[in-house]
Order: sequence, then C-alpha cells, then structure tokens
Amino acid sequence: MIDLLIEVLDFALPVLAMIFVGLVGTGILVELGLMQKFSRLVSPIFAYTNLPDTCASAFLVSIGSTVAANSMLSQAKKENCLEDREVLLCSMMNATPAYFRELFTYQIPVVLPALGFVVGGFYSLVFIVTAVVKILVIAVASKLFLKGNSCRAPEPQARKKVSLRTAVYRAFRKEFRAFLRIAGVYLFATTIVFILQEQGVFEVFSVLPLAELFKIPAVSIVPLTSYVASPILGISLLGPMIHSGEITNIQAMIVLMLGSMFMLPIFALRSQIPSKVAIFGTRLGVQIVVYSTVISLLVRLAILLLLLSAA
Repeated sequence: MIDLLIEVLDFALPVLAMIFVGLVGTGILVELGLMQKFSRLVSPIFAYTNLPDTCASAFLVSIGSTVAANSMLSQAKKENCLEDREVLLCSMMNATPAYFRELFTYQIPVVLPALGFVVGGFYSLVFIVTAVVKILVIAVASKLFLKGNSCRAPEPQARKKVSLRTAVYRAFRKEFRAFLRIAGVYLFATTIVFILQEQGVFEVFSVLPLAELFKIPAVSIVPLTSYVASPILGISLLGPMIHSGEITNIQAMIVLMLGSMFMLPIFALRSQIPSKVAIFGTRLGVQIVVYSTVISLLVRLAILLLLLSAA
C-alpha cells in the first residue's frame, strides 16, 4: 500500500505544483487587469461584421463576466435597442472570450500537466478552434441577417488598478480553494485508477462494443464515462493511462472528443439553459444555447472523424 501511495504522489505532486502556479499566476494577471489587454487582439473582428456597437461594448465586459455582458444585452433589448437576432448573435459572441480565458485558467495550468504536452495541447487547441469557428459563423451570420445598428450601450468603467501585493493576496485567496478542490479530485482519481490497474479490474471491459467501434482500448471506457459526469475527473483518470502507455495519444484524443460530445448537451441542460433563460427569456435563451451547443458538437464531430481516419 505504501508503495502505491508513493507511486501516486510521485506522479501527481509535480502536476499539482504546476496547477497551483498556473491558477495563482493567472489570478494575479486578472487582478492586475492585464487580461483586459487581450481584448485588443480580437476587437478588430467587429469591423468585419454587422454586429451593433452595443455588442462591442458588451463583448469587452464579457472578458471579465459573461453574465454581466449578457445582462447588458438584455437591458438593451428591453430599451428596444436590439432585436432578437442581434441579441442571439451578440450573446454567442460574448461566450467566446471564455474559451481564451480558460486557456490560461484551465487548459494550461490543469489540462496540460494532467494529459501531457501532446494530448493536452490537442485538447486546448480544440477549444481555440471551437471559439474561432463560432466567431466566423457569427460574423457570416451578421452579414447575412443583420442590416446594421448604431444603437450604443454605455461604455464599461475601467477597472481600478491594484498593487502587485494586493493582486497576489487576492489571487491566492480566490484560487486556493479552487486548487484544493482540483487537488482532491486529482489525488483521489489517480489513486483509484492506480489501484484498479494493479487489480486488473479494467480487463472486464474487454468485450464492450463501444471500444471496438471507436478503435479505443476497453480500459478507456472508464475515463470516457467519467468525463461525461465531470471533465476534470475524466482527465484525471485518463492522465495515468497515457503516462503508463495503456492508451496511445490518438486514442486518448478520441476519448476526449467522445466524452465532450456526450457531455456538452448535458452541460447545456444543466448549466447553460437555466442561466440564459433567466436573462433572455425561454424562447431566446433556449435558441442561444441550442445554436452554440450545435456548433461545438459539429466541431468536435469533425475532429473525431479525422482522428478515426488516422487511427
């Protein structure tokens, strides 16, 4: 038992150290307001769309809070400043900064250490590709369905500057609890998978048809089903399998795409629809979630088909 714990800690502690540094480091950047500067990299997109100026103002707010940005759109709609189509596309645009924000708050500090550079980098790239595809779809749709709107929302107030010491303190206080949750799940999941591997439990999955259908080993069914319930749990389970060579990089990528395709509709029903309906009403809120989820699913399906052809 002691040997097992040593093996788990030897594998997990370096990963957890990187996760902690990544979480706190990103939190410091957010507190210093440096994350806002990333808006300059994507703001020229609006020059090639028919999205109203109100959308650009809300987009800046969405870099810090998607809910706050969508609330701005809802208020603009109530004031007859925006039509339903404009709100739909603007709300979908407001969701795209979260993909780039998660690159620094989740993908780099959590996913890359857990899955390794190749598989973790691929997984992070999928998120970026999804965001780019959504932006392109929104830009094209705005040209096709919107005629232009000069109605403007009030400009967001600038973030108050804080000292580095204050930024470090706030970041540590906010991210430490998140780190403890991640570390707890990661250590628990890693220990379980190491125990199961030693006991040969995964061998009972050798006849599952899903594994044969998607050209993945039966052992990957466990992280696949776990991912649907909790992505971080699925990733935690998949990491040791990649590390031990039980599953190849391509097979791990297939598992991640399958897991995310099953997970996205559940996530939409559980988290996205209640939030969007509360802000925009039932009809428009559901439409926003459905369109956004369908785009994400199609991107992952296309990538999955490419992976299957290469497997």
